[in-house]
Amino acid sequence: MSSGRTEPLTGTIVKALSGYYYVYPDGRGNDSVSDPIQCRARGIFKKKGLTPLVGDEVIYSVAETGEGTVEELLPRSSELVRPPVANIELAVLVFSVTEPALNLQLLDKFLAHIEHAEMEPMLCLSKSDLAEQSEQTAREESAEARAALAEVKRIYAPIGYDIVVTSSRKGDGTGVLLERLRGRRSVFAGQSGVGKSSLLNALVPGLTLETNAISARLGRGKHTTRHCELIAIGDGGYVADTPGFSQLDFQELGIEELGYCFREFRALLPDCKFRGCTHVHEPGCAVTAALAAGEVAQSRYDNYVQFLGEMKEKKRRY
Repeated sequence: MSSGRTEPLTGTIVKALSGYYYVYPDGRGNDSVSDPIQCRARGIFKKKGLTPLVGDEVIYSVAETGEGTVEELLPRSSELVRPPVANIELAVLVFSVTEPALNLQLLDKFLAHIEHAEMEPMLCLSKSDLAEQSEQTAREESAEARAALAEVKRIYAPIGYDIVVTSSRKGDGTGVLLERLRGRRSVFAGQSGVGKSSLLNALVPGLTLETNAISARLGRGKHTTRHCELIAIGDGGYVADTPGFSQLDFQELGIEELGYCFREFRALLPDCKFRGCTHVHEPGCAVTAALAAGEVAQSRYDNYVQFLGEMKEKKRRY
C-alpha cells in the first residue's frame, strides 16, 4: 500500500459512472446521509480481464486527497451480464399490464436469464390501475390489462413464481413489494417504459428518478435510467435501478442449459427417457408429455422452442 493511503477498507460499489466507482463503506447503515467514496480501479483489473460491477464487495483504500482506489474484488455470489450487476439476491421483473402491452416471450427470456444466474425471481405487474379504468375511451385498454393480469397469474403462479401487482399512481402493492425488498439486494429489470423508475420513486420517499411517457408511435418508453446504481431503501436493503432494455441474447447460456432455466421443465428432467433431452423430438420426453396433458403452458413451451432455435442459429453462424 502506498504511503498517504488508508489501511485496506471494505465496502460495496453502489454506482459506476464514467470510469469511477462509488463505494459505500461497510459498517455504515445504508440510511446514512454520508456520500459514497469516489474510486478509480487499479490497472491490474484490466490486465486480468476483470471489470468491477455495481454490487461488488471490494477492498479499497483512500488517498489523502479523499479519492479512493478499488484494490481487490471479493468473490461474487451472483453475476448478471445485462444488466451488469453482482451479488444480487432477488430479481424483480417489472412488466406493465398495458402501455406497453405485456410480452410473455420477453418475460420468459428474462426469467431464463435469472434462473441461469441462480437468483430468485419475482414478477411485478405495474400500472394495475389501468385495468380498473371505466371511462368509455379506456374500456378496451382496461379489458386488455385485465386479461394480461389473469394470464400471468394462470401461467406463472402454478410454477411457483411470486407475483406482486402494483400501481405507482395509486400506491397499490407498494407496501407488499417493499416488505419483499427489506434487507436484501435486489435488481429491477424489464422492458423500457414499464414504470420501473416510477415504482422506485413510490417506494423510496424523496427519490426523484426521471420518468418518461410511452411513445405512441413505438409503443415503448424512452430509456430514462442511463447507468446502473444501487439505491438504499432502508433496513439494509438496496435496489439496483438499471437502464431499460428490450433485447436479450443467450450468449452466456449453453443450448443444453436452456431447459434447466425453465423451472417446470427442470422438475421433469429426471423423468425424460434420454439424458440431455431437448424436449423437442425425443421419444419418452416428460416435458412434451406434460404439455399434451395440459400441465405445461403452451406459451412457455413455444417460447422455449423459439429460444432454442435462436441459440442453434447463432451457434451455426459462429
